[in-house]
Amino acid sequence: QVQLVESGGGLVQHGGSLRLSCAASGRPFNKYVMGWFRQAPGKEREFVAAISWNGYSTDYLDSVKGRFTISRDNAKNQVYLQMNSLKPEDTAVYYCAATQSWHSGHWGPADFGSWGQGTQVTVSS
Repeated sequence: QVQLVESGGGLVQHGGSLRLSCAASGRPFNKYVMGWFRQAPGKEREFVAAISWNGYSTDYLDSVKGRFTISRDNAKNQVYLQMNSLKPEDTAVYYCAATQSWHSGHWGPADFGSWGQGTQVTVSS
């Protein structure tokens, strides 16, 4: 399995921006589809975004389309989540995840086999 470590979380005001990073190690990074999930207190873990091995395909949760952008740098073994126009409802622990299979349609936690420890994002109103 690939090892994943997230960074970049923090406290931001409504309308602000944050950029999350996820560093991967242990396996060839360019063989993995990468994803971001989030989990708010008392709620299930929720898919946010995914990006294919070469970065050509992306997928997003409807509520973040136009505000969040997922990208990757295979030379640096990093995946990023640029979050703009943040809202209080974006408050959650954000997790980086990896899988070797891309598919169209709904993404769920069971689609991913490797996970980071999470980074807290808090958006104040």
